[in-house]
Amino acid sequence: MKNIRLQLFFSFLLCTCFLYAQQAKYIFFFIGDGMGINQIQMTELYSAEFQGNIGVAPLLFTQFPIATIATTYSATNGVTDSAASGTALATGVKTRNGCIGVMKDKITHLKSIAVRAREAGCKVGVASSVAINHATPAAFYAHNENRKNYNAIGHDLVTAGFDFYAGADFWSVTPQDSIGLYNLAYNNGYTITRGYKEFQKKARTSDKMILFQRNAVSKIDSRTIPYAIDRQKTDLTLSEITRAGINILTKDPEKGFFFIIEGGSIDWACHSNDAATVIHEVQDLDKAIGVAYEFYQQHPDETLIVVTADHETGGLGLGTGSYELNLGVLSNQKISEREFSKVLNHLRKKNNGNVSWDIVKKSLCENFGFWKKVQLTPQQEDRLKMAYESSFINDIGLVESEYQKDEAVAAEAKKIINEIALVDWISKGHSASFVPVFALGVGAEDFQSRTDNAEIPRKIAEIGGYAIEY
Repeated sequence: MKNIRLQLFFSFLLCTCFLYAQQAKYIFFFIGDGMGINQIQMTELYSAEFQGNIGVAPLLFTQFPIATIATTYSATNGVTDSAASGTALATGVKTRNGCIGVMKDKITHLKSIAVRAREAGCKVGVASSVAINHATPAAFYAHNENRKNYNAIGHDLVTAGFDFYAGADFWSVTPQDSIGLYNLAYNNGYTITRGYKEFQKKARTSDKMILFQRNAVSKIDSRTIPYAIDRQKTDLTLSEITRAGINILTKDPEKGFFFIIEGGSIDWACHSNDAATVIHEVQDLDKAIGVAYEFYQQHPDETLIVVTADHETGGLGLGTGSYELNLGVLSNQKISEREFSKVLNHLRKKNNGNVSWDIVKKSLCENFGFWKKVQLTPQQEDRLKMAYESSFINDIGLVESEYQKDEAVAAEAKKIINEIALVDWISKGHSASFVPVFALGVGAEDFQSRTDNAEIPRKIAEIGGYAIEY
């Protein structure tokens, strides 16, 4: 870790000595959806505690030489949604919540930095760990007054004509919508690949590509790739997506590129207040940034990497009043709340609905370490039993968050392990908290002072050499 710090420091010094006014040929723009300052801090504190230390074990991107904060308010609200914040990060102009790529009048189109990069002769890639026509990635190519018009946004994706897209799949209202978007993409020269192995086979002969997860996974949930904590060996990862994008965007070495990569699942885990899952998602984003950093090391005098977030989600608090943390306990949570709900549902089907408390208790032990590695108070055990009775005896229903409907036992287990870890959440929605900004490479020094999310793309466009007057 010390060597990485030194390497980053000297790389930055070298760049700033003779590249201050140089344009960046290659630009990576990473957006951790929902990733506030405390989500990063929790991840670093957890990593240190997991290693037996008090303090932080820094992520790669938090060691970038430039670090500051940004505000995120929308044109009409102090608390933004992902559509408005995505638009600000894509276009440099604030809009109202719910709007994609249009001004607050809901009509006037805004031109994104991705489009500006394309017009300047650069290759362009847009990628996410969630559906590619979801709010944040959509802001870089689409124009719509309503972020939920997924089919129309999918049409805009094809019309924009960028070189590389990647995500879980298309988010569609109906299966027919998805089929229509697949056909539209094919007819416009795109090769659609499923999974990284298939991408590697077809990338040699294709210049315009869309990378989705495998069909078998998409049929389970087309909205997002599996959480990192739940990942199977064959699941698509954000690191693979980043490598795939670099592969396509560098086919013409004379051209530069602009590549936006969203860690969208951080937000989803924050919406459900699932701290352990959040940690794994932030670590996963860091690994993808590591792929970009490898590229930077090969092209240090031509590359800019910017890392930020569109907003904070959940109002995450570290410490609940006792002047201590116990984040290491989160290592006992082996799967996400969402995945544990699937486990419980499987038990229900396996046992024809007759699931005893002992069976559920065994599963809680296996997936959360309760009773075996994590001791519960009598009150906490009573809460789990009540959740069990509510779900398995009385069939009261599921616990909802923004993107999930979970079994009551899963929701309660997550809540209890958060309590033991001494972390808390204000809500299951967004907050107005500052978000971080980190930068490395050509023009990174432009991000030294406190900023606003709408200023970030303006600076990127200027550094890339495709800025115009707003």
